Amino acid sequence: MESLRLCFHNFLSFHLSIIVKIFRWLFSPLPTIKRFPLFVPFIDAYISLLFRFSNLSPCTLDLDDQTTIHFWAPNHRRYDKPNLVLIHGYGGDAKWQFMYQVKSLAQSFNLYIPDLLFFGKSYTTRKERTEEFQAKCVVQGLKELGVRNCSMFAISYGGFVGYRMAEMNPEMVEKVVILSSGVGCSKDQKEEQLKKIGRDPVELLIPAKPEDLHVLVNLSIYKYNPFKWAPDYFLQEFIDMISRTYLKEKQELVHHLLSNHTDCRLSILSQETLLIWGDKDRVFPLMFGYQLQRHLGPRAKLEIIKNTGHAANIESPDSVNALIKAFILPQSKDLNG
Repeated sequence: MESLRLCFHNFLSFHLSIIVKIFRWLFSPLPTIKRFPLFVPFIDAYISLLFRFSNLSPCTLDLDDQTTIHFWAPNHRRYDKPNLVLIHGYGGDAKWQFMYQVKSLAQSFNLYIPDLLFFGKSYTTRKERTEEFQAKCVVQGLKELGVRNCSMFAISYGGFVGYRMAEMNPEMVEKVVILSSGVGCSKDQKEEQLKKIGRDPVELLIPAKPEDLHVLVNLSIYKYNPFKWAPDYFLQEFIDMISRTYLKEKQELVHHLLSNHTDCRLSILSQETLLIWGDKDRVFPLMFGYQLQRHLGPRAKLEIIKNTGHAANIESPDSVNALIKAFILPQSKDLNG
């Protein structure tokens, strides 16, 4: 299935790029239209429809007079389904990162999908930039939505947030799934990994131009580059609309993530934990997965997806979704939905 998806994706991306170039050429005599974003809003609307067809609706919650958090939440919660929270990383808001998860996982779970602060429509005027503060805001939002118990699936930067959420709320978070996250890495390990990558982390995680985005995607994806055929003006639209919002605040999040504070105080979670890693991950190599598994002890297990890079949620979504269901759902429950 994933091989067919890969072939179809390459075929579709090539032909879409041709269509985009034709439209751009047709509209090129009109400079005002040329500067107006056309393509990314269309794709964003399409992804929103995928979420809505998965029984999800957007909602915005004011946690206080300074902080607002945006969620995708079930239209009708089913009490025969467990609750599952999806926490995204860098590289866009929750919609763009979980587009390959919602349809499959919504059949088995009540999904709650927040935009972390400074992504999508979530924002605060407070000065906190810690993963703990992000986790507190997610938990407060969940409680306002009536969620008392849940499991959690978090990717990359979201893994740092999700780990703190599980650590601080053991009575709420039942099971934890973390995908390709550098939780538990020391500052020295982060610096060594950044030397291998050879790029400034802020420029890498918050691209400013199409070349930067190509570097990020090539680093994150092993099998194919989803933007291979995309023209530069399409990539610049994506960067301007999705990546460069709340720029200063996102930069501060990166600087905090790389600071000394993550070297210590990493407790051992009480929850059963599943770690999922691509064996070709070049952002957080597989050694970090083994390291985190050793830290967590016997309540954690590590599943490795072959021929997959950092963004396994995009590159191998069927495998990721199946692992999540098998780990969280009762064994007697049908996992084929």
